[in-house]
Amino acid sequence: MRLLALAFVLLISAALAGCEKEAAEIPPPHKMTADALGHYCGMNLFEHPGPKGQILAASLIEPVWFSSVRDTLAFTMLPDEPKDIQAIYVSDMGKAPRWDKPGADNWIEARKAFFVIDSRAKGGMGGDEAVPFSNREAAEKFVGENGGRIVSFDQIPRDYVLASGGDAAPRGDADGRHPSIN
Repeated sequence: MRLLALAFVLLISAALAGCEKEAAEIPPPHKMTADALGHYCGMNLFEHPGPKGQILAASLIEPVWFSSVRDTLAFTMLPDEPKDIQAIYVSDMGKAPRWDKPGADNWIEARKAFFVIDSRAKGGMGGDEAVPFSNREAAEKFVGENGGRIVSFDQIPRDYVLASGGDAAPRGDADGRHPSIN
């Protein structure tokens, strides 16, 4: 009986250690600084409006930065990019001060975010954007003000991310304002 109890304790301990190790393997997001350059455009992220992204991969020392969420998502879909992704972080636009100031440290793990797609919001490089929020209420408010629909990470259509549609420059409201985020 003691041997059975000892085996049970060891089994539970191993399971808990595995859970702790799994949780510890997800690295936290980095704060966006003036040194952050977009992976595909090579430009400073602060020069572009709208939400940003960063990907942390086991094979890379530094985060890979993106001037738009669509670029961030494209990185995960393209065959030539690293596949040892540990975390995908995107700007939580519900906590962003303004559309042109998405914030330097208000990140949400992309797999947990609510995304607004098909809105009139244009991302950092002028294309259609997947606008992330940490809570559904903020996403619903954004849809009410800017159109679009709410989807989860897994529901974002591949064609939406990889299509080359969108205007050449960010589009605002009829009077030229950027989309409302608050």
